[in-house]
Amino acid sequence: MPVGAAGVAVRQASLREHNLALVLRHIATAAAPPSRADLAGITGLTRATVSALVDDLITGRLLGEVVRTPRSGAGRPALGLTLAGHGPAGLGLEINVDYLAAVLVDLAGVVRHRAVRRIDLRPVPPAEALALVAELITEAGAEADRQDLVLAGTALAVPGLVSATGVVRLAPNLGWRDVDVPALLGGHPALRGRGLSVDNEANLAALGELHAAPPGPANFIYISGEVGIGAGIVLHGTLFRGARGWSGELGHVPVHPEGRPCRCGGLGCLEQYAGQEAMLAGAGLTDEPTPLAGLIEAAGRGEPAARRALVEAATALGVAIAGVINLLDVDTVVLGGVYAPLAGWLAPPVEAEIRRRVLTAAWSPVTVRPALLGGDAAAVGAAGSVVRTVLEQPAQWLARPVH
Repeated sequence: MPVGAAGVAVRQASLREHNLALVLRHIATAAAPPSRADLAGITGLTRATVSALVDDLITGRLLGEVVRTPRSGAGRPALGLTLAGHGPAGLGLEINVDYLAAVLVDLAGVVRHRAVRRIDLRPVPPAEALALVAELITEAGAEADRQDLVLAGTALAVPGLVSATGVVRLAPNLGWRDVDVPALLGGHPALRGRGLSVDNEANLAALGELHAAPPGPANFIYISGEVGIGAGIVLHGTLFRGARGWSGELGHVPVHPEGRPCRCGGLGCLEQYAGQEAMLAGAGLTDEPTPLAGLIEAAGRGEPAARRALVEAATALGVAIAGVINLLDVDTVVLGGVYAPLAGWLAPPVEAEIRRRVLTAAWSPVTVRPALLGGDAAAVGAAGSVVRTVLEQPAQWLARPVH
């Protein structure tokens, strides 16, 4: 029996699991499709072992073969290996205050299906809201079948505090408390027994940003601007969740201790000054049919009310973000959600507050930029979390029952 680095015996099955993941990881991160011979040289495995592992991964629809650009000289070009485009896919769902979204992402991270439904969910009971989510699941499942994709799992992003078991303990802007999402949604036939995970939307958006192409920085705070405001914190390339998994409620950090009442029951919370509705109200655009587009257009025309509303929101946002940077020493702030298309107006006042309030700003400048994934970040991040599980644990995928 082989012996591991710590002197502990390794089961043959465990060794195979390790080697499958090793080979798949090298293919997933390669700049160009490697051949089997390339993989043998990179991993130190024998050519026979690599060939057997690759055959298993191809049979399991995790890999495909492509003809590489021929080199000069005699002989046939070697076949290169790529992640399969017709195999497992992750379904990412997002339920937010004023919309629902679904995104289907394949193993290579390509978005294969996207659907957004605009609806004010505040007056909608949780069970009815999740029934609408189930409709998106059905549509995405049908699209997966049409494109010859296999649903590997589903992840749902929610704007609130989510327990380790997927219960939404509190989502103040939705009016949800102790909603057992897996119990209400997990048995949906379109999920086909692949499982459902539930997480905070800002956390999943931050993970999406971390694994976007090009890769994000190793230390950043992702700010999700919607009706509410959430934050996903990434430290040393890992999502920071806090002791109980509930970190990132930036929207409920008070910026005016005796200020406006908030839905959470507090006073002066950030979202009352920098949330989407606060910005639209300040700009006088609450009655617009497409208010966010109207705000962007008004700001682009230089209308004073719109510009003033954005500066006021960004200033409050900068105050809160400066406190986070003083505590955590991150070097990048990513503006996501509705903040992404408004970043051109929001970033300068945010940066001004950071320079004014962060003790180390003179020696360690902080970058403020829009999210690479824009408004899709939470749903794409949710789908990506499913795909990464397959890439990290291919042996489990290969051992699954085939329906």
